Amino acid sequence: MTTWLDDVFGVRKPVIAMLHLLALPGDPGFDSAGGVRAVVDRARAELAELREGGVDGVMISNEFSLPYLTQTEPITAITMARVIGELLPELTLPYGVNVLWDGRASIDLAVATGAQWVREIFTGVYASDFGLWNTNVGEAARHRQRVGGSDVKLLFNIVPESAVYLADRDLASVTATTVFATKPDAICVSGLTAGASTDAQALKVVKDSAGVVPVFVNTGVRAHNAAEQLAVADGAIVGTYFKQDGVFENRAVASRVTELMGAVKEFRSTL
Repeated sequence: MTTWLDDVFGVRKPVIAMLHLLALPGDPGFDSAGGVRAVVDRARAELAELREGGVDGVMISNEFSLPYLTQTEPITAITMARVIGELLPELTLPYGVNVLWDGRASIDLAVATGAQWVREIFTGVYASDFGLWNTNVGEAARHRQRVGGSDVKLLFNIVPESAVYLADRDLASVTATTVFATKPDAICVSGLTAGASTDAQALKVVKDSAGVVPVFVNTGVRAHNAAEQLAVADGAIVGTYFKQDGVFENRAVASRVTELMGAVKEFRSTL
């Protein structure tokens, strides 16, 4: 069955690489000496490595804005727009954005920069490391319409990192009602943190309950388990594995990208 993934990526089981931006102005870890220029320069260098390694798409996020806000300050999305604007000539792959953890800001950034999708926490109420985490998917959907973003695809992270769903509901029920009531364009299933393995059984439960909605494995994909995960999921989002030595804080390197994409392409040849 053809989905929007086929139209955007043109391949089965697409792999979206995370392009993690350094800490931004206002973030505790921001390098004021290097400034925004250092953020742009590193992003440009990593984008080149990801493209050389053969990924199918890129998602740009403020991953190093730790600790995250659930309602970001304006400077975050504004700075990300500046960075993406400088990278646009080199963004020849399909690309999306993620302003952690702010759905409205992510949608605004996508509209402003021409991104084709956003990934966010759009549904549920959680107890998290960032405090009590509430959402308003109806408002987010209407905001997307108001700002002219009806073509921007919404990827719902249904198992948030660093958080637990407050309601006593099983994952299959949450998935089924999310699909029916909130109309996600895709669902992402995560592990505990960035780079942590996604539970294979949880991934299968979501896939079995999502109907025709595409499901992405959102964390923990590695060269040795890519075929196993993609045998269930419709695509993968990969960040940490592409970094030097597989360490979250390091830069992405083409050799690790090539290694994983080789495993993915071998799996695709069997489909």
